[in-house]
Amino acid sequence: MDWGLQNRIAGIINPQNNRALMLAVDHGYFLGPTEKLENPTKVIAPLLKYCDSLMLTRGVQRACVPAATRTPMVLRVSGGSSIIGEDLSQEDITVSIQDALRLNASALAMSIFVGSKYEHQTIVNLGKLVGDAQQYGIPVLAVTAVGKELGKDARYLSLACRIAAEQGAHIVKTYYCENFEKVADSCPVPIIVAGGKKIPERDALELTYNSIKGGAVGVDMGRNIWQSEHPVAMIRAVRSIVHGNSDVERAYEMYKKLSSERPGKRPGAKPNIPRPIPNTPDPGNPRPEINTGSASAGSPPDTI
Repeated sequence: MDWGLQNRIAGIINPQNNRALMLAVDHGYFLGPTEKLENPTKVIAPLLKYCDSLMLTRGVQRACVPAATRTPMVLRVSGGSSIIGEDLSQEDITVSIQDALRLNASALAMSIFVGSKYEHQTIVNLGKLVGDAQQYGIPVLAVTAVGKELGKDARYLSLACRIAAEQGAHIVKTYYCENFEKVADSCPVPIIVAGGKKIPERDALELTYNSIKGGAVGVDMGRNIWQSEHPVAMIRAVRSIVHGNSDVERAYEMYKKLSSERPGKRPGAKPNIPRPIPNTPDPGNPRPEINTGSASAGSPPDTI
């Protein structure tokens, strides 16, 4: 594996603990202005320093993310269908490698729809994308998208994840399920679990904990963070599990404590981060300023 490729992956998955917290804000590529993501700039600003990487589209990256950021960008490069269209699985590659390079992407993300009408098209696109990106040392994250006609059981997800890995994906994003260990064990590349639809905060923390316990390196959460009433508190609680090895109860207590300290705060409000007690580690703290190894220092179907 080339140095640049390894370096980019190291910015997404922390090599010190093999863990990853990705923040997803790419929902608009097929859902449009998703609830509480109507203004991406205000959503991203207070959360950016708490995630290891940000999954988004090129439009949102250019318009809503400060160019001075050191957070790695996981750039979605597939699309072409909308929630009101005939078939969400009819996706193609919509971003060129050249534009991804101009955006200093740390990874390229695209969906495959195993078992759908457009299975062949999306899998072939993944193989081509891996080949093209490999020439420039850019890793590819494959999203094993699911929809109303596709399942979320271990057998299906194992199939989809393995196919993605066989096509050369460096990271696979998939869903948590019963017997998730079987999915993780049968996939030779790191798995990141999608947060999915908004669920109660404690349930989302339990999803995070169980995903890592089952073999995932981390989570890619969107709605379960920025649709929370207290997004900063929520991402810090999730981070405490991913990077601080907190259990569900400890993380939930952190969420409740932080929520009570910043009542009514929504994305875009100035964060009020409490000062930690000296010499006491706070697993919910943001990632270090020096990013280790990055090259760039709904009710609808759950395709994200």
